[in-house]
Amino acid sequence: MLRAQLVPAVMLTVLASVLLGIAYPITIYGIGQLAFRRQADGSLISRDNRGVGSSLLGQSFRDSAGNPLPQYFQPRPSAAGSGYDGTASGASNLGPSDPKLLTAVSQRAAAYRAFNRLPANAAVPVDAVTASSSGLAPDISVANADLQAPRVAAAGHLSQETVTALARDHTTGRALGFLGETRVDVVELNLALDEARRRPR
Repeated sequence: MLRAQLVPAVMLTVLASVLLGIAYPITIYGIGQLAFRRQADGSLISRDNRGVGSSLLGQSFRDSAGNPLPQYFQPRPSAAGSGYDGTASGASNLGPSDPKLLTAVSQRAAAYRAFNRLPANAAVPVDAVTASSSGLAPDISVANADLQAPRVAAAGHLSQETVTALARDHTTGRALGFLGETRVDVVELNLALDEARRRPR
């Protein structure tokens, strides 16, 4: 009786382990490498034969003292570690009525207006003052990019038309035409700005 139950259980365990633990992962890996190699490998970005990041992960654009660099578009705030730390992905987990969140948003809004030379009562995009749920989001809203463009152009010695055009080139629409929001990839946009500055004028 025990043998009649034990043998099928062991056989099913072995079969499931082979199918789900070996065959399935190898099949999915193969499909990913054949049809979606760049995405399967992490959507890595290379410049001059060296990796500089991923289009899926945000980065900080700050100097050694932690100050935001004015010649670059700035990403949204990050609660992942000290900012965009892939080993500490996560949100602040502060509720919308938490005084700590309200204080942080108020301070970020004031800093955003000052950094971008906006009037004290100017509306600030929500993604400029709140972190994403992962803390690693590489995108900002189009409104956020539009408000940063004049400062980026002036600090980077580029025309505002050039900066705006580059921002539009790195804008992605809603998924399937209706999911999410139109967004701008900050990492790829800032790399494009570096290339534009290197071009002879």
